[in-house]
Amino acid sequence: MTSLIKATEKDIPLIRELAEKSWKSAYVELLSKEQIDYMLAEMYSVEEISTHLQNPNYHYYLIVNENIAIGFIGYEHYYEPQTTKLHRIYLVDQAKGKGCGKTALNFLKKQTSENGDSRIILNVNKENNAKSVYESQGFSIYSEGVFDIGNGFVMDDYLMEFIL
Repeated sequence: MTSLIKATEKDIPLIRELAEKSWKSAYVELLSKEQIDYMLAEMYSVEEISTHLQNPNYHYYLIVNENIAIGFIGYEHYYEPQTTKLHRIYLVDQAKGKGCGKTALNFLKKQTSENGDSRIILNVNKENNAKSVYESQGFSIYSEGVFDIGNGFVMDDYLMEFIL
């Protein structure tokens, strides 16, 4: 049984560990080791996650299966008018294909609706297999973009949305 548990400051080391585990497998064939290391250092620093947790609209939840944290989801309500942004959802390899991601996305849809937003947006790397997972859950591409993230690196993404 998969459940979602609200993360707090004490969970930052676990979120960072889960990010590193999932990123090292998810992006190893898509991005250089240098870009992966840079993005993990920038996006998953203790300071960055702490800042998110201090924002009342930004939420992290641990995805837990059989009492073991197997991933996490991070999203922000009111990112744009009537829009929640899914900033991050990651699972460790062993958890993929077991419905845990679907459970987390359904949780996000419910939270988004309860908070008065009517749209969920996300970015996904154009080469990432997760695109098909999002499509299977009702998301569709509405745009694409190349985003400069510093240090000479870019993210080449599809922008996807789900309308509630």
